[in-house]
Amino acid sequence: MKTKWIMVVTLFLGLAATVQAAKMNVQVREGQLRERPSFLGAVVATVEYAERVRVERAQGPWRHVVSGDKEGWIHESALTRQRLEIAAGDEDVAGAATQEEMALAGKGFSADVEREYRAQHTDLDFSWVDRMEQMGVRAERLTEFLREGDVTPEGDR
Repeated sequence: MKTKWIMVVTLFLGLAATVQAAKMNVQVREGQLRERPSFLGAVVATVEYAERVRVERAQGPWRHVVSGDKEGWIHESALTRQRLEIAAGDEDVAGAATQEEMALAGKGFSADVEREYRAQHTDLDFSWVDRMEQMGVRAERLTEFLREGDVTPEGDR
């Protein structure tokens, strides 16, 4: 009986190691590798569309990946198991979504949704929304703001 348990545990650990070291492809134009599994983690490197990465481990929707001398955390929405190939002049690269667009799409928002909403609500003034979209906040300042407000981002809990 003890031998069977040892075999089962060994098989399970072997499968877990295989799953953890899975190869995936980047499906966004430029993926950001972060120092920690959070959108607030500092960007330590970038990976390009169709770049093959090795998934080392997972934490919630985040994957710790390695590609050459680059490593860091990337959101699972930026990855696919599908093998991606690029050729000169390939439209897939130009048409690939950015990581930011993938995150927004995951929330149900897209440029098409915004366009349709604006068309249906012509009486609304979107000028401040447009101005806000042009503003930028450095990740360090955002992290400082959250720390001052004693807010812990969902991915950091």
